[in-house]
Amino acid sequence: MAKLSGGEVIVQSLIREGVEVIFGLPGVQMYGLVSALREHPEIKMIVPRHEQATTYMADGYARASGKVGVATVVPGPGLYNAAAGMSTAYSTSSPILMIAGQIPRATIGMDLGGLHEVNEQLDIVRPVTKYNKRVLRPNEIPGAIGEAFDAMRNGHPRPTHIEMPPETLVEKDEVEIGEGTPQIRVPASDAAIAEAASLIVNAKTPVIYVGTGVIRSEAEAQFQEFTETTNIPVITSPSSKGVISDDHPHSLGAGLRGSGQLKDLMEAADVIIAVGTRFALRNPSGQSAKLIHIDIDEEEIGKHHKNVLPVVGDAQATLVKLTSEIQRLGGTKNESPAPKVKEIRDILDSGSESLEPQNSILNSLRAGVPADGTMVFDMTQMGYYSKAFWKTYESRTYIDSGYSGNLGFAYATALGAKVAKPDSAVVAVCGDGGFMYNVQELSTAVKYGINVVAIVFNDGHYGNVRRDLEHDWSGDYETDFVNPDFVKMAESFGALGIKVDDPTKVGEAVKQAIEAERPAIIDVTMFDTNELPFPYEGSAPWRVPQDGLLEK
Repeated sequence: MAKLSGGEVIVQSLIREGVEVIFGLPGVQMYGLVSALREHPEIKMIVPRHEQATTYMADGYARASGKVGVATVVPGPGLYNAAAGMSTAYSTSSPILMIAGQIPRATIGMDLGGLHEVNEQLDIVRPVTKYNKRVLRPNEIPGAIGEAFDAMRNGHPRPTHIEMPPETLVEKDEVEIGEGTPQIRVPASDAAIAEAASLIVNAKTPVIYVGTGVIRSEAEAQFQEFTETTNIPVITSPSSKGVISDDHPHSLGAGLRGSGQLKDLMEAADVIIAVGTRFALRNPSGQSAKLIHIDIDEEEIGKHHKNVLPVVGDAQATLVKLTSEIQRLGGTKNESPAPKVKEIRDILDSGSESLEPQNSILNSLRAGVPADGTMVFDMTQMGYYSKAFWKTYESRTYIDSGYSGNLGFAYATALGAKVAKPDSAVVAVCGDGGFMYNVQELSTAVKYGINVVAIVFNDGHYGNVRRDLEHDWSGDYETDFVNPDFVKMAESFGALGIKVDDPTKVGEAVKQAIEAERPAIIDVTMFDTNELPFPYEGSAPWRVPQDGLLEK
């Protein structure tokens, strides 16, 4: 065993796990780790301008690459600032590891007012982590990091958190690093596979609903074989767009809403096969169907649907086994769904054409971005619209904030995605409100040459909030703000700034910015800033005034 400092143990343990980059700030309690990173160029440290960006960047990196994203911050306010990105990663099942500092060992829990002290710091992020541990000595670090990686690589992947006091990072001890943590793919049981295969073979009107679990399991090829073997059409969740190409003849896209063709299809289904998804639909559908629920997380099965066959297992391993059993039974009697899928998609596409200017903007944008370009859509009007109408052709090329719904997450997340895919186009689509949440990370982009293109749709308001207040609450209140000149701001950082006065021509500017291979901001003036944006999603009862009590 070697005698190593805690900082060196962390770095060597991360190298053991295949980590190549860490997003973090070099705060005072973390000097032992920073020093060790300086001595190990195998791991690149990228330092953003705000702790919030550390976890957003780690999340973007993880979702674009399929690897674990790693972040590090000081304790207390540093961890609080980073918690927003951990919330997003939790909601999207993204594997990120947070390594946070602590106050000195002897003062933990004493409430003495030490620098960055927060009592019960582990509890700050416990609700948005799968694994959460404090280590006090260097020899405890390899085990804790191994446990964290096991939690992220096996079972339901979600964020993990390890914290340690500053002494642990600088003191030396005899430590054995050991081997990396394997990923173990466990298929569903033979009994569950047999029952699921029998239901699928005998189903009359089956539908597949697929989620990000297929992406996390790297099971895209196995999933495509499954749908082609069974001749069952596929609806994707918004976050899993690209798990099957929108060009595939079985793909119905991600446009499931409270009414329409996809809703009708789900309601008519006798069997729904949910693969790698919580099946927590915003617009519940197919409640009368038998649900074959394939998921790695047993706790998610049956939460949102009563008539369920649990098929608990890794998506890749389970799909291989299930497809083989269906073939052994002689296959399904389903004809190709391609004609019906085309009919439905033609109707959906014609419906999108009536939604202007969003449709023209999105079409222009799609024409300007390479087919394999990665898009990060913020919580903004074009982001909502993209869920149904952005054509996606490869997995890991569409990133949203899941049910966490973090406004302002997109730009920093896109930077992390670009670090993971330096040779691919990465575009962040933001509103002017959300972009200002992490605008300081333009400095990070320029410093490290992270050539993300940020599109800022500029209407001078929190536009969706403004619309809701105007429609339902008798008028707007404090949704407007003063913006900088985004082009001049970009240029002041040394980035490229482009002004677009016609949003339906945004694709031309995006293509120009991508070809420039520089960090870029495209400032897009909306046609009429007095026009309220289109309400893509329906309104919940609690969003409007009430005369009495709502039901529980």
